Amino acid sequence: MSTPTLLGISGSLRADATNRKLLREAARLFGPCTYVEADLRMPLYDGDLEEADGIPQAAVTLSEQIATADAVIISTPEYNKGPSGVLKNALDWVSRTKGGPWAGKPVAVMSSAAGRAGGERAQLILRTYMVPFRPRLLPGPEIHLASASNQFDEAGQLTGEIYVKDLTALMENFKAEIVR
Repeated sequence: MSTPTLLGISGSLRADATNRKLLREAARLFGPCTYVEADLRMPLYDGDLEEADGIPQAAVTLSEQIATADAVIISTPEYNKGPSGVLKNALDWVSRTKGGPWAGKPVAVMSSAAGRAGGERAQLILRTYMVPFRPRLLPGPEIHLASASNQFDEAGQLTGEIYVKDLTALMENFKAEIVR
């Protein structure tokens, strides 16, 4: 396999978000790859806006990034027992683009949150959001990073042995899915 391109999509916009850190750790544990991180800053989906101005360039760019990546990793925070609005909004905009960029694409989903469940509900809901797009969603191992702000060292690497073990296993499964 040549060096794969992984697209990371964080459901959090903060530069230092634990979901961004988790994505970067996933790419590091994956091994040699080209890692690209998506930017989800785009207007709220509005059919009138789409009709008047077309699809925003940020949504077109994201759709193209999904289409050209060998695989996609999504990490979502949990806000009020669900994925972030910014992530859902990005999915809605991409669904309006041509070409079905998600179809057949290997996708790993994970979550990072402050609470004890580590975003488990948000991740479950995110998986249901992905169903209409027909990607190849990896079943696991599931990564629900709990008490997330305490799980990284100064270099941004995971410190919890079980999380490192499970994330490494998920990335090994991801590699196998990419070559499948």
